[in-house]
Amino acid sequence: MTIILASASQARRALLTAAGLEFLADPAAVDEAALKASLAAEGAGPAETAEALAELKAGRISPRHPGRLVIGADQILECGGASFDKPADRAAARRQLATLRGRRHSLFSAAVALRDGQRLWHHVGRADLTMRDFSDSFLDSYLDRAGPAATASVGGYQLEGLGAQLFARVEGDYFTILGLPLLPLLEFLRGAGEIAR
Repeated sequence: MTIILASASQARRALLTAAGLEFLADPAAVDEAALKASLAAEGAGPAETAEALAELKAGRISPRHPGRLVIGADQILECGGASFDKPADRAAARRQLATLRGRRHSLFSAAVALRDGQRLWHHVGRADLTMRDFSDSFLDSYLDRAGPAATASVGGYQLEGLGAQLFARVEGDYFTILGLPLLPLLEFLRGAGEIAR
C-alpha cells in the first residue's frame, strides 16, 4: 500500500526516497500563518504548533486517499521565545541569519499519521543548534553561494550542505534537523505493517 506524504518539502521527499520507501507526495494547501497566529494567541509552544500543522496537512489530504496512510509533517524554529518562518527572500534570509548568529536555536520537527481522517500516531523531535559568530562578509558570501536554497528552509540553511559552515555545535537527531523525525516514523511504519520488519 502506497504511503501518502502531505508535504511539498523536497528534503522530506529525499529522506523517504533514500530510506527506500514507496510513497506518493500530495502536498496540502493550508494557511499556516493563520493557524500559527491562532495557536500563538492560545499560548501554544513550538512543539505543539509543529504537531498541529502536521496534523492539519495530513487531515486535508486524507479524504482524497481512502484507506491509505497519510503522513503530515512540519517544522518550527524557535530562538529566544520567537518563532521563525521560511525567509521570503534574500534580504529576509540575511536578517534571520544575522539574528541567529552566535546564538542557540531549536528545531521542532513533527510528523502525524492519519488513515481515513483518524490519527494513528505522532512524534515531535527536537534538535538544538548553535550558530557560530560569523562575520558580515561571510554571511554575504554564504548567501551568494547558497542562492535560492537560503529561502527553502525555515532556518535559511541546509545543514547537509553549505549551511554546515554556519554552525559551531549541533545537538540532536540529524533527520529531525532536516525536517522529519525519520527513525520514529520508520518504527511506526514497521509496527503498522506498512514496511518490512
